[in-house]
Amino acid sequence: MRSLKLDTPKSLSQRVMLRLRQAIIDGEFALGAAISEEMVANSFGVSRTPVREAMGQLQAQGLVVIRPQVGSFVFTPSAEDINALCTFRIALEPKAAELAFRHDRDGALVTMSEAISAMEPAVAAKDNIAYGRADAAFHEGLFAHCGNNYLIESYQLVSGRVGALRTNLTSPIDVRTRTSFDEHRKLLDLFARGELAAYEALMTTHITNSGVAYAKALNIEALKLA
Repeated sequence: MRSLKLDTPKSLSQRVMLRLRQAIIDGEFALGAAISEEMVANSFGVSRTPVREAMGQLQAQGLVVIRPQVGSFVFTPSAEDINALCTFRIALEPKAAELAFRHDRDGALVTMSEAISAMEPAVAAKDNIAYGRADAAFHEGLFAHCGNNYLIESYQLVSGRVGALRTNLTSPIDVRTRTSFDEHRKLLDLFARGELAAYEALMTTHITNSGVAYAKALNIEALKLA
């Protein structure tokens, strides 16, 4: 039998991809911004090969658009993209909450509570990156505790794009007002009491409003979600 070899825990291209992914989510690269392979390679002190591989992985995640003979760019969503993304989240997130409540209610409550605790100082400091990360932790925590790997993998298809849109478009608003923070606290309270129908209704409103805010920030037609 041919010898089997294990890859190292994270290849060079994987490390480059993870760093670039976080940079896109944190808004270090604006939506639609060009990403120079040469600049990234020089910055990381690597050849262009792992950078090119990383760009391919980011394109598969929907975070980067590669235009042959032109370059690589951070994604910019259309109204249709945002509509589809929000509809997808509305279908998945309430189900994840229901399963998390049944599978690991206490663990989900801890994760959600920690996220809320991180949001408060971010609002006080008007730190949209810290707020965006806490917001992401709140939503991703439901999937982490839902006990269904298929649901988890499904959300991972969009989590990067959701994170980037959140940091770039809605978190700067969220840290100036308490609307989002108060909604998250209400969601936590409804989840803790097991009021899952009310939770689903508020989460649907919460995601729909996010989609409208994305569209307005990008100056595209505001959305009408069914």
